[in-house]
Amino acid sequence: MFDTVIAPSGTLLGLLQRGRGDGTLHALTAPRSEALAALDQCVLGDPRHDWQVENRSLYYARLYLDLHGELDGIERHLFGAADILDPDETRTGLALAVLGHLASYGRRDALLLLRRYAASGSNWTWALDELAVRDDDDALRALATPVLARFPRTPEGEAELAAAVRDAFEPRPWRLWTEDGAPAHLAERVRAAREQGSFAQWQRQLNSSGPRPGWSVRAVFDWADEAIGRSAGLHVSAARCLTAVAGPEDRDEILLAARAAGDGARSTCLRYLADAQDPRVLDLIAAAVGDGSPVVVEAAVDAFERMRGDDALHQARAWAGRPDALGAAAGRVLACRGGAGDTRLVLGALREAVRSEGPDACTLWTLVDGAGRLGIACAAPVLRHVYRETASSHLRGRAARALAATDPSFAAGFAVECLWDCEESTREVAARTAETGDARVVDQLRRLAADPAEEDEVQTAVRSRIGPDASAV
Repeated sequence: MFDTVIAPSGTLLGLLQRGRGDGTLHALTAPRSEALAALDQCVLGDPRHDWQVENRSLYYARLYLDLHGELDGIERHLFGAADILDPDETRTGLALAVLGHLASYGRRDALLLLRRYAASGSNWTWALDELAVRDDDDALRALATPVLARFPRTPEGEAELAAAVRDAFEPRPWRLWTEDGAPAHLAERVRAAREQGSFAQWQRQLNSSGPRPGWSVRAVFDWADEAIGRSAGLHVSAARCLTAVAGPEDRDEILLAARAAGDGARSTCLRYLADAQDPRVLDLIAAAVGDGSPVVVEAAVDAFERMRGDDALHQARAWAGRPDALGAAAGRVLACRGGAGDTRLVLGALREAVRSEGPDACTLWTLVDGAGRLGIACAAPVLRHVYRETASSHLRGRAARALAATDPSFAAGFAVECLWDCEESTREVAARTAETGDARVVDQLRRLAADPAEEDEVQTAVRSRIGPDASAV
C-alpha cells in the first residue's frame, strides 16, 4: 500500500482516513465539495495500515451514496497513465472494491467502470472478482474475449493463463467461459488452463523440498539455518518437524542449540522447548533476548507468549516492567491470561506502550483487549486516547470493545458514532450498546437492519435491540 500521510484525528480527512463513524457524520454536515474531496483522497490513496484485514470499501461506498458523489476522480485514477506505470494492485484495489459496493447499491456508473477496467486495466483480476458476484451472465461472457486476449498463445502465455485461472478468487466468470454458448476456441483455452493449473499445483506438492521421513535432529537444524532467511516464520514449521523426529536422547543437543546455534536452529529449539513446557526454556528465552539477533529475539518472545501454565504466568509477573522486548511480552501475557491481581501491571504496560510507541503500536492490540477483559476502569482515559488517535480501524474496534466494558459513558458517547464505523465488529458493539435516546441512533439502526450489504452479525445485534421489524422502533 501507499505510505499515505494520515491527517490529524480532529480533521474531516483524518476522520475519514481512519474510517471513524464521526467521519461520516461530519462529512454529511460539511460543505459537499469539501466532503467529496476528502472522500476521493481517501479512496485514491489507500490510508489503511493493512489493506488485507482493515475494511474501508463499504464505509466509503455508503458515503458516496449519501453525498450523491460523482465517480470522476475514481475514473481518472483507474484509467490514467499511472495504471500502466504502477500496476500494483494496492494502488487501485480500494477504488475497485468501492465500485463493487456501489454497483450492489444500483449505481450503474460504478458497474460500467468495473466492466471497462476488467477489459483494459492492469488490476483486471480484482475488477473481475467484483463483477463475478454482481454482474449478469451475459455481461461476464462478453469479457471473455478481452480477458483472454491478454494471454498470447505461447507456452508462457498459456502458463500465465493457467495461473490466473488457478488463483482467481471468484471462479464464476471462468466457469461461464467454459459452458455451452461460449465461443468454442475460448472455452477450449479456459478448460485447458484449469486442467494445467490443477496439474501444476499437484506437481509443486510432489516436488516439495521440505522435510522428509527419516530426518534427524541435525537435519532439521540444518534445514532451519539454511531456510531462515527465506521465510520469517520458518522456525515454526521446523519446530513441528523437530517434534516429529526428536526423542528424549536428543534433549541435551536441543538445549545446547537453543543457547548457541545458528539463528534458524536456535529459533526452532526455543519454539520446540516452549511448546513442550521444558523447565529450562524460560532461562533460555531470557538468554536469547539478551544476546540473540533480532530474528532470535523475535522467536524467543513469540515462544514465551505461547506458553501456558503457572510457571510462565509467574515469570511474566517477574518480567513485567523490564525495559526490553521481554518486559513488553510479559505485559501481553498478563493481559491475555492474568487475573484481577495483575491489573496494575497490565495498566502500566498499556500506558508505557502508548507513551513510548504511540497509539498505533502493535503491542496495544493485546493490551487493549486485556484492559477490557480485566475490566480496568481506570484504563478508560488511555483507551479513549487510543480510540481517537489510532489509524488502525481494527485497533480502534478493540478499544471500543474495551471501553464498552470499562467506561460507563461509552453507550452515550463513542458507541453512537460507532454505528457508522468502517468495521462491522465495531458496528456490532455499537448496535448492542448505543443508547437510543439519540434520534440518530434509531435512524441508523433502522438503516443497518434494512441494508442488504450489512453483515449478518450486525443485523442480529440490531434485531436484539429493536426486534425483527425495524419499523416498530
